[in-house]
Amino acid sequence: MGRQLLVLGGGGREHALTSALARSPSVSVVHTAPGNPGTARLGPTHAIDATDPDAVTALARELAVDLVVVGPEAPLVAGVVDALERVGIAAFGPTAAAARIEGSKAFAKEIMEAAGAPTGGSVATSDRSEALAALERFGAPYVVKADGLAAGKGVRICTELAEASDAVDDALLRGVFGSAGSRIVVEEYLAGPERSVFGVCDGTEVVLLEPAQDYKRALDGDEGLNTGGMGAYTPVPGFSLGDVDHLADLVFRPVLEELADRGTPYRGLLYAGLVDTEAGPKLLEFNARFGDPETQAILPRIDSDLAELLWAAATGSVAEQQVAWRDDAAVTVVLASGGYPGSYPTGVPIHGIDELAGLDDVEVFHAGTRLDDGQLVTAGGRVLAVTALGGEVADARRRAYAAADRITFEGLHRRSDIASGV
Repeated sequence: MGRQLLVLGGGGREHALTSALARSPSVSVVHTAPGNPGTARLGPTHAIDATDPDAVTALARELAVDLVVVGPEAPLVAGVVDALERVGIAAFGPTAAAARIEGSKAFAKEIMEAAGAPTGGSVATSDRSEALAALERFGAPYVVKADGLAAGKGVRICTELAEASDAVDDALLRGVFGSAGSRIVVEEYLAGPERSVFGVCDGTEVVLLEPAQDYKRALDGDEGLNTGGMGAYTPVPGFSLGDVDHLADLVFRPVLEELADRGTPYRGLLYAGLVDTEAGPKLLEFNARFGDPETQAILPRIDSDLAELLWAAATGSVAEQQVAWRDDAAVTVVLASGGYPGSYPTGVPIHGIDELAGLDDVEVFHAGTRLDDGQLVTAGGRVLAVTALGGEVADARRRAYAAADRITFEGLHRRSDIASGV
């Protein structure tokens, strides 16, 4: 009998995790909480608040699961892993103290600098005058970030000083990001393509996963507002797994050592957001969980037992793990609600997904959907993520867009340039 798993969360990342774990030979069943209409096709779903440590531990004990895999950041910051550890249930994800590496951008910068990991200069402050002085010092383009969690929307990159000053005021004076913006980080701008590298960590050691390229801006040509992510592809030419091996020693192990020295060993997925500058890769940010939508592109390419890898990170040594990869490339295209990342309608009927069920190497991951009287409708800004595999990135791209063309809902918005020209 295989292991029983519980995946926390209800977005596209969690659907991709559930799908990959359900394929794992060591797994008998994958529960999700709260899950979504997509995960419900793969295993039981449970309508609880994934950020409530007591509710999560009660469910995990009731189901007698062997491992809890935490998808989003909010349950981590809320201390769900701490609660599970107290009752002896293995969890893939960091404790609340270690998850501050995502929950506080100022803390992340502090860890980067203490570990000697390459990054840009920064100033963390709640004082408007100090923030404005930092803008002047670092110069254009100006980078202003809310310190706390802001659903991927707390970053402003501005070309004009007046716009950057307004971003400071949005956070500190107008409270646009609530308590998450009561402190901000003003950073030196790092020029170059952004890269995402995922490391599966057991507290001291790390296994790197194949890098992905994601697309944060809402519109083609990297125009428009920052979003949680509009698409991704992997592998990335010139930035493959072989090209990033050195980052284990340059970035991941020093950071793990620094966190362990502070009494907060990091177990789970550590996501390094890097900029490939002329001076080499520099850290932009850390996330304490799988990225979204990179996960939807990366996990379909894994050709080994993902559950064994996550189990080793939570309970043993990842150094003994080997990850096998399919030769195929993967491209993910996000289908969003009209108006995202601003205001958008919900409850809009979705059509066409069932027609894709028989296509090989195409998966549609549910991100913001729900069922209303049996009708699948929109329930979020990012609604679906369509992933296709192909021999080369260009092949996967053609297949992903061909599949996406068959899905419709009123106001559907997507970028048309994901993986273009690769």
